[in-house]
Amino acid sequence: MSVETRPLTSHTNGYALAWDESGAVTVNAFYLSAVRMAQSLPPSQYVVNTCQDRYLFMLGFAAALISGRPTLMPSSFTTGTLQQIQDRYPDIICLHDGTQRAEGLREWLISDTQEPLDAGEVTAPEIDVNQVAAIVFTSGSTGEPTAHAKTWGRLCVNGASEAARLGSAGHTIVATVPAQHMYGFESSVLLAMHGGSSVWRGRPFYPADIAAALAASPRPRMLVTTPYHLSNVVSSGIEVPDCDLLLCATAPLSTELATTAEALFASPLFEIYGCTESGQVASRRTVSGPVWQLLPGLSMAADETIARVSGGHVEGRVALTDQISHLGGDLFKLGDRHSDMVNIAGKRASLAALSATLRGLPGVVDACYLLPQASPASPIENVQRLAALFVSPALSESDIAAALRQAVDPAFLPRPLLKVDALPRNATGKVLANELQALYQRARASALHR
Repeated sequence: MSVETRPLTSHTNGYALAWDESGAVTVNAFYLSAVRMAQSLPPSQYVVNTCQDRYLFMLGFAAALISGRPTLMPSSFTTGTLQQIQDRYPDIICLHDGTQRAEGLREWLISDTQEPLDAGEVTAPEIDVNQVAAIVFTSGSTGEPTAHAKTWGRLCVNGASEAARLGSAGHTIVATVPAQHMYGFESSVLLAMHGGSSVWRGRPFYPADIAAALAASPRPRMLVTTPYHLSNVVSSGIEVPDCDLLLCATAPLSTELATTAEALFASPLFEIYGCTESGQVASRRTVSGPVWQLLPGLSMAADETIARVSGGHVEGRVALTDQISHLGGDLFKLGDRHSDMVNIAGKRASLAALSATLRGLPGVVDACYLLPQASPASPIENVQRLAALFVSPALSESDIAAALRQAVDPAFLPRPLLKVDALPRNATGKVLANELQALYQRARASALHR
């Protein structure tokens, strides 16, 4: 029986796959480097790839593919998470570029400094479509990593489907999100490998760095980012080069921010919706309204309690964690996450919506509502009550509390409302739940001793 395969990329020889200030790396050189690396990797059953250089991440991912090893993609690289992963997958090696390490794992440094920029004619390596290429993890309700296997064939379809929807083939992608995150993996690595695009090797974070990376990238160019990073660029007031496509995900995006960003970058802005379990499943142009459209090849089945997606690049049938109103066919509207809803004194609200209201108050730089974790030592905390943390250089807790009383129902006023220096956000701008709870406990203890 013949084995169905897909090539490492869908590019033709000579295509510029990656860019930095020194120029381009061709797909030919990528193939040659990946094959050489696959032959020289130390023995292991799995790899973790912490490379911050996006091209080197792709190189390590490709070498692992060629040598038949899944790349493990944990939700974070904290010591605790890595220990949980290593307990379940002991035969593992960390591929890194010298920037970020995975503590406790065997290491192997990736570098392309000795490789030629043009390797001549090279045949693209072929990979079995049923080979497990990546294993991605969510934290799970108990905090234990929950594994989701992604096969090579479906990952190829993933990149091609997104490119078909966005019309992004031929664009140079500048991404502020890490390649190790599912959104960053899909919308930079897979879009480059099987969506006809190329990537900027760096991961700019600050507004000036984002503008500089875009200016150095050949057009047409595309910015893959998050509402957090986009808001920082817009509020910075810096001049940015025109873009040809903007893509946003990982958190709710307001129509106001989308409209401002489209004007600033002279570019249409699209959002991607999905989750780690399913991968990306839908898109919308934010300024055009709240309706989402499933990506090509996907279908949805929904009832009053749950919506599931299947087909295309999705592995099996995956239940979505948000409240969804299926409009028929491939269209739907999105509500809040089931786990995001709180019920206080018979009234329901979304933590995300409450946080957005708090962040929108004048003088507030960042903010987040939370439900404090129950403490066995403090039974009173078993009663559901809301707390909130905020960052503001000039305003006090009483100032913000007075403003918040005018903006939310009294049932949803946080008790306590605490001022902190910064919120614990990861590279995609998401607030880290465990770190947020720890920060809340420290801030509350400090407030009690004032």
